[in-house]
Amino acid sequence: MTSADKKAAQAEAARIEPVLKRLWRQKKWDPDSVRTALTGKLGYEVRETSGKGELLGGELDVREMYQRYENGDDVTPEGALIGLYVGDDACVTAFVQKSNYEVKANGRFMETGCIEPPTGH
Repeated sequence: MTSADKKAAQAEAARIEPVLKRLWRQKKWDPDSVRTALTGKLGYEVRETSGKGELLGGELDVREMYQRYENGDDVTPEGALIGLYVGDDACVTAFVQKSNYEVKANGRFMETGCIEPPTGH
């Protein structure tokens, strides 16, 4: 990650953190509420790709939490995973869920772009 992209990602993380903190306190951690807050309040655009995987625009990716196996069933925990693409090689990776939230600046994940992978890599 270039130093310029790292600095830009850290600045974006500082913008996102208070929004996630507010959502967490309001108990609004579903992907739709998170997406609406980040596109409306901060002006990010949702990242869109064509059916062939070509980037059509946008920098924000908000998804459900990853499924996990719990008590004999696959469950999807409440919460949202957030990935913001910054520059050519940096990201803001975040989540908000019932128990907590986190925002950090980092490089891209080979497997998942700006969304943290479900397991180590």
